[in-house]
Amino acid sequence: MATNTDTYQATNNNANLTRGDGPLEKDYGGTNGNNGGYHMDNDMDTDDALRRIRTTGSLSISPELFEKIYLSPQNKIAGDLRKTFGNPTPLALVGFLLSLTPLSCILMGWRGAGGNGASDIGAFLFFGGLLMILGGLGEWIIGNTFPFVVFSSFGAFWLTFAATLQPFYNAYGAFSTTDVPAEGLTTVGFNASFGFFQLFMGVLCFIYMICSLRTNIVFFGIFATLVPAFGCLAGAYWHLAQGNAETAGTLLVAAGAITFVTDMLGWWIFAAIMLAALDFPFQLPVGDLSHIIKGASQKAKEKEQYSA
Repeated sequence: MATNTDTYQATNNNANLTRGDGPLEKDYGGTNGNNGGYHMDNDMDTDDALRRIRTTGSLSISPELFEKIYLSPQNKIAGDLRKTFGNPTPLALVGFLLSLTPLSCILMGWRGAGGNGASDIGAFLFFGGLLMILGGLGEWIIGNTFPFVVFSSFGAFWLTFAATLQPFYNAYGAFSTTDVPAEGLTTVGFNASFGFFQLFMGVLCFIYMICSLRTNIVFFGIFATLVPAFGCLAGAYWHLAQGNAETAGTLLVAAGAITFVTDMLGWWIFAAIMLAALDFPFQLPVGDLSHIIKGASQKAKEKEQYSA
């Protein structure tokens, strides 16, 4: 009596499967003692693929689709944690976007907004801080090191920024003995000091930008815009310390405009991940870069195969 797998192999032995160049590819690695499952790449109709392979061994996704969903190069981890837990990536992105997007509008002074984000302390704490830390922990659990570090560090950034704006932590008051206001905005000592935090956040984002060349264009663009944005923020604080309020105001507006571009890229990649997670019949492109910059292990494997 033929099994479901036998029936599948008999009825789906077409040219694409034979050549291996179609959207559905045999995974000869095998799991749980069988001959393996089938591989679904980024161009496959996911509903059709899932229907076809329902009775086969295992389902894998292409590195391109993996990096789109998890914002991380595909890596091997023990167990099936990615099948057990939900994807934490969009949760962290929500926290990032619901903190940065309003702040961008505030920095640009839209509709009379101001105060450097003091009105949104709650959003910075619970969206930016809480959700990004939770998302980072989720990435750690399922073995995605890069997004784990990115989301956790930005969660800490939003918590730090919110704490700085909170009078309870006395960030401004600590400089009261050297209080020389620049048009009533803040203190000289505070601005000269806080600018260094913005500067080194820019350095951190520069490192992230280089690392993101292994993921996709949109994720790379997020860090490529954050680097000059943090540079503008650092410059704004230092100009405030020197009493150059007009130049500082221009730099704050520039930082808001640049981070608004960051926001649009973030909303795009968030929508792309959610559509892919819910198996929509269409997907948003994110500009995969995994095939351009290959990993060291992949190059070593190719070199070994070539020498063999």
